[in-house]
Order: sequence, then C-alpha cells, then structure tokens
Amino acid sequence: MVQDRDPEPRPDAGGDESLSDAFWAVARQLRETSQETLAPWDITPAQFRALRVLRRHGVMRLSELSDRLKIAARSTTEVIDALQARDLTGRRSDPDDRRATLVELTEHGMQVLHDIREARGSESDRVFDRLTPAERAALTAILRKLRD
Repeated sequence: MVQDRDPEPRPDAGGDESLSDAFWAVARQLRETSQETLAPWDITPAQFRALRVLRRHGVMRLSELSDRLKIAARSTTEVIDALQARDLTGRRSDPDDRRATLVELTEHGMQVLHDIREARGSESDRVFDRLTPAERAALTAILRKLRD
C-alpha cells in the first residue's frame, strides 16, 4: 500500500527540510514581501510584470505582450485596461496594421515603476542582507544557472 507522506529529507539539504521545501519557502516569503511592497501603488504582481516588460522591450503590440507575459490575450487586455485607467500605460493604433493596438508606458508609469523598484530593492536587501557577499554571489550564480 502506498502512503501519502512527505519525501525523505535529502542529506544535502541539511536538517529535516529538503532543498525544494527550503527553496519554495523562500519563494513564498519573497512573493509575500513583493505583494506588500506593491500594495501602496495598488498594483498586482501581473500588472507589475507588464510594466517591467514594457520598460525592458518598449512599445509593443498587445499580442506580443501576451506572449512575453505567457498569459491569454484576454488577461493581457484586462491588465492593460487597469494600468491605462491609472495612466500607467497608453494605447495607440499600430501604423503598420490599424487592426492591431500598440501599448506603451506613460511618463507616470515610468515614475511609478522607478518608485516601486526602489522600494523592492529595500525589501530584497532586508531578505538577502543575512547573506555574506560571497553567499550572495554564489546564490546569484546558482539561480542564474537554474533559470537558464
């Protein structure tokens, strides 16, 4: 008979917590901190991701933004509607295809994104300040390796 139970702790993870458990606990902590950081601007994580993509890649079609965010076109439209209502993004017709819509950051959107990035930097510093510079460098290298 197979029992539902937690997998055995891995010896390389230290203690009773597996590497995966520790990773997801830190990820949850960072996500919660991120949501708290975004709260003063009344911006959701999905909206923040859209702002970051637009800052990084510039003006783009809604369909391209959907692809970059890896969400449905309808969801992208809802995200942009909410951001546009607050003058964080703008829309205009694509001069190459009048049926398509281009999305861009507004000046206000750039300023809000800058302010959020400063606040998030402070929050992440509080989380990662527990690490030595060598530990930070090693963790950065490991996370980049896993990401790529």
